[in-house]
Amino acid sequence: MNAHATVDGLTINRLEGCGAEILGVDLTTLSDAQMEAVRAAYVEHGIIFFRDQKITPQQHIAFAKRWGGIDINRFFTPTPDFPEIAEVRKEKEQKTNIGGGWHTDHSYDQIPAMGSILVARELPESGGDTMFSSMYAAYDALPDETKKSIEGLRAVHSNAHVFGASGVYAQGDNAKAFGNQDGVGEALHPVVIIHPESGKKALYVNPAFTIRFENKTREESLPLLHTLFAHAMDKKFVHRFAWRPGSIAFWDNRSTWHYALNDYDGQKRLMHRITIAGSALH
Repeated sequence: MNAHATVDGLTINRLEGCGAEILGVDLTTLSDAQMEAVRAAYVEHGIIFFRDQKITPQQHIAFAKRWGGIDINRFFTPTPDFPEIAEVRKEKEQKTNIGGGWHTDHSYDQIPAMGSILVARELPESGGDTMFSSMYAAYDALPDETKKSIEGLRAVHSNAHVFGASGVYAQGDNAKAFGNQDGVGEALHPVVIIHPESGKKALYVNPAFTIRFENKTREESLPLLHTLFAHAMDKKFVHRFAWRPGSIAFWDNRSTWHYALNDYDGQKRLMHRITIAGSALH
């Protein structure tokens, strides 16, 4: 970890593999100058982390609105009092968790969400880390011949096999956390996007929702997809974030993947997530 910048008492530390940790800030009293530094770090690093925050649901919503409109996920169960906030919950008796595989949120939407702000509410005594991978770095590290082969390609992203009536979340002990199984759909996006804020290229496929390339069958698509997936999982692009009380992670769906580890059997974990609306990808 090394210091990247200091603005009005706020320190931005670049993390090994992926992301940056921002210290010396209270998100409930963020100044305009600090907000601009936070925004720049988010765009550059793709995932930013905060520690030791005491933030209410109302303050969580207020911070999210400083970034844009709120994208309410049509499948997740919201908190009882705040429909803008989705619960990411695993009870002690549950065996499966939410987000337990590499993915990026909302890639199945025609206009994918910008990103999500995840606040730790109840944590297990051990385990429950989240891994993040940089799709900026993954794209940059691709061999030149692979970059040429995927330039201009588009891929189909679908959520039917995850959130649909026969999808993985309609079965087992997570079924009660999700609804609207008829609201599934798919979208077509470039395999390599130009990030709308940074202008940098990022790899935009993910194992959970990318099912095939345009005008190709799934069987025809899988060899190249698996190659890209395996490449993007390389540990040199990955940061493993250890949650603590007061921790917040804010990731960019356009330039990162994430993976919630399910290594806390018999313990409860509750997170609050707000997702920010995005723009069309090119």
